[in-house]
Amino acid sequence: MKIDILAIGVHPDDVELACSGTLLKHLNEGKTVGLLDLTRGELGTRGTAETRDQEANDSLKLMGASFRYNLEMADGFFGHTRENLLKIIRVIRQSQPKIILSNAINDRHPDHGRAAKLINDASFLSGLVKINTLDDKGNDQKPWRANAVYNYIQDYYIKPDFVIDITEYMDKKIELVMAFKTQFFNPDSDEPTTPISSKDFIDFLYARCRDYGRPTGVKFAEGYTSPRTIGVNSLFDLF
Repeated sequence: MKIDILAIGVHPDDVELACSGTLLKHLNEGKTVGLLDLTRGELGTRGTAETRDQEANDSLKLMGASFRYNLEMADGFFGHTRENLLKIIRVIRQSQPKIILSNAINDRHPDHGRAAKLINDASFLSGLVKINTLDDKGNDQKPWRANAVYNYIQDYYIKPDFVIDITEYMDKKIELVMAFKTQFFNPDSDEPTTPISSKDFIDFLYARCRDYGRPTGVKFAEGYTSPRTIGVNSLFDLF
């Protein structure tokens, strides 16, 4: 299925935490969205790979994206290998996104920055005609390169190159995050406490989006960095 935006995260819930408001906004505008998780998040302190699978599917249904794939790379130990690059390339060529959203370029969790490099490189290599890949039916895939790759911002504060107003979608974003019941605030849970399992963390998500929205005069926003110079057609496209 061809889509407008492919949002990739190394862990299930990365996309929900960092860019789901943006995805909801574009879905409401009629754009098509696909989700890709690189790992099953099996090293997470709370829950299991199986519960993360179910939670990811629940979030997909709530969001209304076209699909969600999982490449089942090794959580914590995936490498920048030919095999892993080709796994991502196959999904890019299959879905032919115009824009790819990717993990933060640097973050508290070391998987995030490594995933950003892997995804950005796969996006470039996907456009090379001499790299051959096959689809699920064994047919040759055509080269495809998205128009842009943008990196969303995660735990560490990074000054964004641009922000997206998500004011109308902030509460729905939190609903998507909370679909991952094992990972986030649940007063009835008897699992170990983690930095993201307290109510304070949900308050942090609201505060971070307020922080990114304030300079542009909106209530809530999500921030992005870009590896390339961003062009606009008119000064009046900016707010």
